[in-house]
Amino acid sequence: QVQLVESGGGLAQPGGSLRLSCAASGSIFGINAMGWYRQTPGKQRELVATITGGGSTNYADSVKGRFTISRDNAKNTVYLQMNSLKPEDTAVYYCNADVHKFIGRPLNIWGQGTQVTVSS
Repeated sequence: QVQLVESGGGLAQPGGSLRLSCAASGSIFGINAMGWYRQTPGKQRELVATITGGGSTNYADSVKGRFTISRDNAKNTVYLQMNSLKPEDTAVYYCNADVHKFIGRPLNIWGQGTQVTVSS
């Protein structure tokens, strides 16, 4: 099996910082694009940031200048550095990846999600 496991969520004060990690494990040949999404109750899941295998990044307008997505291909891990956090950043954050297995078709996989709460 190939799995994505997020970590780093928690409670932060407005203006504070958190760093999320998402590690892919299993039989993995490589990972193409990876991304972070977030979802709040009653709201559709939205894209936060993506990063391609070549390192090109894309951010939602709401997080530009505050969040930074990066990856460590040797560790099959993607990170989301979240600075200047706002209460509206509160959500469950999900990691997503296009995983290429040694054998078989590529898979788009979601992590379990990690809760981020920003509150004073």
